Amino acid sequence: MTPVQAIIAKELRSYFVSPVVYVVGAVFLLIVGLLAYLYIVFAGAQAIQLMQMQGTAQINLNDLVFRNLFSSVRFILLIILPILTMRLFAEERKLRTFEFLLTSPIGINEIVIGKFMSVFLVFLGLLGLTGLMPLVLALFCEFDWYPVLTGYLGLVLLGALFLSVGVLASALTENQIVAAFVSFGLLLVLWLLAGVGSLLGETAIGQAISYVSFMEHYDHLVRGLVDTKDLVYFFSGLALMLFLSHRVVDSSRWK
Repeated sequence: MTPVQAIIAKELRSYFVSPVVYVVGAVFLLIVGLLAYLYIVFAGAQAIQLMQMQGTAQINLNDLVFRNLFSSVRFILLIILPILTMRLFAEERKLRTFEFLLTSPIGINEIVIGKFMSVFLVFLGLLGLTGLMPLVLALFCEFDWYPVLTGYLGLVLLGALFLSVGVLASALTENQIVAAFVSFGLLLVLWLLAGVGSLLGETAIGQAISYVSFMEHYDHLVRGLVDTKDLVYFFSGLALMLFLSHRVVDSSRWK
């Protein structure tokens, strides 16, 4: 077993013996399921209205259900994911096991990557359970799978970025509540930058600020547009957050 695998196994055991992951997972799936139900009911009402007016009904489920659902889920992740990441390093500091972790033969790169991958696997598990919804819906009606798949790609990339911000926040403090609020605050700033960029218009500064926000990049994927610049944004943001986490953890050696 490699050092990264050892860290992942340790963190996954910690997650699944704690009620937090079950509560967070249940709340996440409940909200996503309720939103999907509401959007499907709304689409059905639209179809009935069209049939009454025109005699036929042809609705686009990708626009009425999936695009609205993916747009709503990003705000749920904004609240849920900081709760999942708040314990990663903060708990180590609080339990005074952080020093033992740093003096172990495992490198800091392996520690940061292992902790990130553990919570990322938990997130992928929760996201995979939501995949039952389009599979069940496909039994009763037809829709274009490509925007659905790109929407899930967007959720995976957005979740990875959010989790990396949470890892950084957890590395900064030993208080889990503080770590959750710091992570939420940083993500909220990234969200609000989209509005600031819109206010500045098509100027170079406005476009630069809009690019830093995840909103536009995620919206492209939800609409079925896979652009290299959007992929570069998510991967570079992920790499930057993990690099900063590495530097924060490494700086603790010299305190």
